[in-house]
Amino acid sequence: MPAKNYAATRFSSLDRINGGNVKDLAVAFTFATGTVHGEEGAPTVVTNTLILVTSYPNNVFALDLTKPGAPLKWSYVTRQQAAAQGVACCDVVNRGGAYDGGRFYFNTLDGSAVALDAATGKQLWRTQLTDINKGETITMAPLVVKGKVLVGDSGGEMGVQGWLTALDAASGRQLWRAYATGPDKDVLIGPDFHPFYAGEQGHDLGVSTWPPEAWRTGGGTMWGWIAYDPDLNLIYYGTANPGPWNHEQRPGDNKWTTTIFARDPDTGAAKWGDQLNPHDEHDYDGINEQILLDVPVDGKMRKVLLHPDRNGHLYEIDRTNGEIISANPYGYVNSTTGIDLKTGRPIINPAKETKLGAVVHDICPTASGTKDWNPSAYSPRTGLLYIPHEKLCMYRENVQGNYPSGTRFVGANVVMKPGPGGNRGEFTAWDPVRQTAAWNIKEDLPLWSGALVTAGDLVFYGTMDGWFKAVDAATGALKWQFHTGSGIVGQPIAYRGPDGNEYVAVLSGVGGWAGAIVSGNLNPRDPTGALGFVGATADLKSKTTAGGTLYVFAIPQHS
Repeated sequence: MPAKNYAATRFSSLDRINGGNVKDLAVAFTFATGTVHGEEGAPTVVTNTLILVTSYPNNVFALDLTKPGAPLKWSYVTRQQAAAQGVACCDVVNRGGAYDGGRFYFNTLDGSAVALDAATGKQLWRTQLTDINKGETITMAPLVVKGKVLVGDSGGEMGVQGWLTALDAASGRQLWRAYATGPDKDVLIGPDFHPFYAGEQGHDLGVSTWPPEAWRTGGGTMWGWIAYDPDLNLIYYGTANPGPWNHEQRPGDNKWTTTIFARDPDTGAAKWGDQLNPHDEHDYDGINEQILLDVPVDGKMRKVLLHPDRNGHLYEIDRTNGEIISANPYGYVNSTTGIDLKTGRPIINPAKETKLGAVVHDICPTASGTKDWNPSAYSPRTGLLYIPHEKLCMYRENVQGNYPSGTRFVGANVVMKPGPGGNRGEFTAWDPVRQTAAWNIKEDLPLWSGALVTAGDLVFYGTMDGWFKAVDAATGALKWQFHTGSGIVGQPIAYRGPDGNEYVAVLSGVGGWAGAIVSGNLNPRDPTGALGFVGATADLKSKTTAGGTLYVFAIPQHS
């Protein structure tokens, strides 16, 4: 699965690589992806085969792990509409695939879901889900639940209407689609919808909380992560920002953008929803991961989900009913002064509200959030959640956003900058019981890679200048690092090879929104480039180069 398991812990039970021997970790083999864009995916290992999906053009490669050097077993060359590159918001990335029942599933930038025979690479079906002429693309990794392939769209900056779709895993036929905006019948809200907070209760809020017809171009895409609780039979996911970024053009709460939904995977029917950033002013998408845990709260075990939101708060939510148990900052935040647990709404700092034609300085976090899409990992051994994130602020000015179909619908000028202290990235270990940080590592550049934690009590993550690191899971002490050929924005994994040894793998290849200055060859003297991210990463070109490579590490058998 994209997150190792349905609870999305990204925890590997392998322990042969540990603090005592990780210093001997060395490259076992590499594989070039042939791409120069951001490699944000996680490799998938199944039946002695490693399968990976590249950034555009989303080619798929399967490597034979039973042979020295892991030679190519099969490949699938994806043919798609090249024009999709022109409507992708933030680099032409892909976040990986999923395996289930002998099939490998992945998505293409131009909006197709594809099923391949995992043994041969033969295409079994391909279903077109989006229309790039409207600005819709797909970058997320699918998840398979109960014979259904779950897929969501990208394009919140293009004025699209976001959705999550379930496809029949055997045929690719669409079974249901739940939109994030619009009338209840489109959002799949019915009599079983019981949100915890009064502000989420009402009829057709996906229409009435918008100006007339604005919900049709209102965003709320679903390009992030999905978790699943088989005991409750509920899937959990978040929706993205409303469009345009200029909030003055869309008075109201703008439901159901920036919302965590709990849904029945069989029908798509919503069971509860929490809109974490009503009337989102700062592009605080809700697409970040949900980690499902059972933890003690006031002496009683509760089923919770942990969600490190873009708004800088670590939400601990009762996943049975949507009650927010706690929501404390895990980084530097001044755009809000806290979360009102009685209403579930952020307490807005009026000094950081954006206005048409006025530049507001030092809004923290920035539009990319205290953390963006790059997923955290949780260890049941330490009881800590490991969060790779940013420490950035922004200057922001609202401008009039206009909507021609298939073009940018943003309505804001943004320039990002380092946050207080000057470091642009942090790696934080969070204690969900004490609801506070256990330790923190300062990084020079924003962290844009995912995290992996293992039973060897090591945490792995990568930096945008190409360092792949292993730190002690209990203390954060650096135990090992290796410099790869490009910045790392991928998701590391651990696996046991057919020889019985433990391996750690990660895709190197800088890009994504944070690394677009390199992958898109942008001008470092224009701080507004990449929707303002160049303002924070103008020096990245001097620290790394573009190019995708899979690195696989192991401890040599003589060590």
